[in-house]
Amino acid sequence: MSQARTMENLEVFVDTVRAGSFSAVARRRGVAVSSVARQIDALEQELNASLFTRSTRALRPTDAGEMLFRRAVQILSDLADARSEVSSFEVAVEGVLRVSCLPTFGRRYVVPCLAPLFQAHPGLSVDLDLTERLADPATERLDLAIRFGPLPDSALISSKLADQAYVVCAAPAYLRQHGPVPTLEALAGHRLIDKRRSQSPLGWREVLGDDLLHYGRCVFEADDFDAQRQAAVAGAGIVRLPDWVVGHDIGQGALVELQPQGLPPPKVTGIQLVRALPRPSARLKAFVDALTAFVGKPASWQRAMRGEP
Repeated sequence: MSQARTMENLEVFVDTVRAGSFSAVARRRGVAVSSVARQIDALEQELNASLFTRSTRALRPTDAGEMLFRRAVQILSDLADARSEVSSFEVAVEGVLRVSCLPTFGRRYVVPCLAPLFQAHPGLSVDLDLTERLADPATERLDLAIRFGPLPDSALISSKLADQAYVVCAAPAYLRQHGPVPTLEALAGHRLIDKRRSQSPLGWREVLGDDLLHYGRCVFEADDFDAQRQAAVAGAGIVRLPDWVVGHDIGQGALVELQPQGLPPPKVTGIQLVRALPRPSARLKAFVDALTAFVGKPASWQRAMRGEP
């Protein structure tokens, strides 16, 4: 079997382990399920090893499959890195750019900057992964991951796009109905909007910890920042969200920033652009320039909160 065919089969194998089924990989690649199965069979024959335990209900990697998966991820990542480093010397901005970020940030800031970018560079395309999980550019063959808050120590290369800080706010209509919040203790009589997963340190739990229930009644929980924002704008309760989520609403008067006495001052952290490769590709440079221009310096949400155009 040719090396090119083996690499293609390895890519299908890695996708299959991650997806857990031939059919999911087939849909993603736009091929027949039988085609995916044949490529796995060919890889098993070449390696003389069974890579999956197959049944009508589940598809799980064998011990040999688990070992191959770990090695294959590294091999494919190294190959993608080599290709990207080589292409970085090219002047043309083209090819597929793979980016990962939080869904709300992607919808509000990444997607709007793409149309002019595509117009300037017709050969460029973007694969945008909108996810709540912490994507790893090194193992997932991403050109860029947009991360929020303090960065853990790693070999990844980062640059700051903008500052972020959490803001407590509510709609004017909610405050008229339920009253002001002069102190942290006053929250006890209010309705709160929070991050859905109870184990998450984000949202109210970051400042109230296990005493959350003592301070107020949580009436709405959601994973998505924008869902929490919409609930707050509608008057459902008081929310604590990053300023890039609610800054424009505060600037327009749809939300009012609250600063109850006793609440710890907001920590200013960063929105980081994180990559694995030391040398960014031409297409990555073009994307970062477009995103930076759209966000602005200072960031558009910070200007909005100060009443600046």
